[in-house]
Amino acid sequence: QVQLVESGGGLVQAGGSLRLSCAASGSISSINVMGWYLQAQGKQRELVATITSGGTTNYAGSVKGRFTISRDHAKNTVYLDMNSLKPEDTAVYYCIAVGRSMNYWGQGTQVTVSS
Repeated sequence: QVQLVESGGGLVQAGGSLRLSCAASGSISSINVMGWYLQAQGKQRELVATITSGGTTNYAGSVKGRFTISRDHAKNTVYLDMNSLKPEDTAVYYCIAVGRSMNYWGQGTQVTVSS
């Protein structure tokens, strides 16, 4: 089992920045890919960014150039640095850890961007 605890969400004005953190614990040796998804109200959950244990990253087109995902193996933590935030980035952001046989999700953290 893997436990994920997110932090760093909040309210920010358009154009501002936030950093999300996701700390993993438990059977973390089984994890290769970690990442972030978002779910806006009334919409499906969608990919934001992923990062492999080797550091290969992947981004949704809507955040490319504005968001940066990184991973600290010593702290078992993945980060999402979000810059130039837009009102349409408003959503609950979920951390995901991809295991050998199942995916693990955090509880989510709310990000609200005001115009």
